[in-house]
Amino acid sequence: MHLFNIGFVSFSLIDLADILLFTAMFYKLFTMLKDSRATTMFLGLFTVVLIGIIADFLNLSIMSWLLSSITTIFWLAFFILFQPEIRRLLTQIGQNRIIRKILKIKANTMTDEITNAAFALSEKRIGGLIVLQKNVGLKYVIETGVPIKSEVSADLIVTMFNPGSPLHDGAVIIINDMISAARCILPITTREIDSSFGTRHRAAIGLSDESDAVIVVISEETGKVRIAYNGRFLNVEDKNSLRNKITRFFKNI
Repeated sequence: MHLFNIGFVSFSLIDLADILLFTAMFYKLFTMLKDSRATTMFLGLFTVVLIGIIADFLNLSIMSWLLSSITTIFWLAFFILFQPEIRRLLTQIGQNRIIRKILKIKANTMTDEITNAAFALSEKRIGGLIVLQKNVGLKYVIETGVPIKSEVSADLIVTMFNPGSPLHDGAVIIINDMISAARCILPITTREIDSSFGTRHRAAIGLSDESDAVIVVISEETGKVRIAYNGRFLNVEDKNSLRNKITRFFKNI
C-alpha cells in the first residue's frame, strides 16, 4: 500500500513496517547491552555502519569501497562479539507468550528458575538473598560483589548459596535474565522491624527502601520464603505464590 513519495522514491506500508521492525530490534539489543562492557563495542560498530551510510549518500567512493570491503568481516565480528547478547535476545523471543501459545510450548522461564532455587534452598534450610533489578540501577551494589555474567539457573543459584561455596555470603543480583553478580553487600536498614528478622532480612528491607528491586529472601532458621519490596515484606505460601508475585511485579517492565 503506497503512502507517499520522497522525491522519486515511493514509500509504502511495507517500508514503514520494515523500518519499525529494524528499530524495535535495534532498541531491544541496545537495552540489553547498555549496562554491560559490550556497550562501547556496540557503539563502535554502529558508528562504522553510520559512516558507511553517510559515505554512500555523499558518493565518497574511496570510503564507500573501504567500508564495503570489510562488510563481511564486520558481520562476522558482530556475531562473535555479541554472541551472549544475541542468544539472550533469541531466548526472550522464544519465551514470548504468543509464540509459545501458537507452538504450544511451555518454556522454563527465569521466574521458574528463581522459584525453584528459592524453594530448593528453603527445603535445605539454606539462607539466600536473590535480588531482581527493575528500573532503578544497582551498579553500586553490584560493585561490592563478584561479577558472574551467567544465565539464570536454579542449580547455579543453589550452588552459590551452599555454605561451602565462597559466594554464599551476600546477595545474588539478577538483571533481565542474567545473573550479574554474587556475594553482593546490601545496605542494612536503620528502621525498626520485627526483632525476629536477622541481618539477611534487614539487608533485604534496606535495599527495598532505596530501589524498586524485588528481593527474594530465604530464611536459614525457618526456611520461610518472603519477598521484600517497597520497604515491606510479602509472605509467600508456595511456588505458585512466588511465581505469580514476581510475574506481577515485572508485568509492565
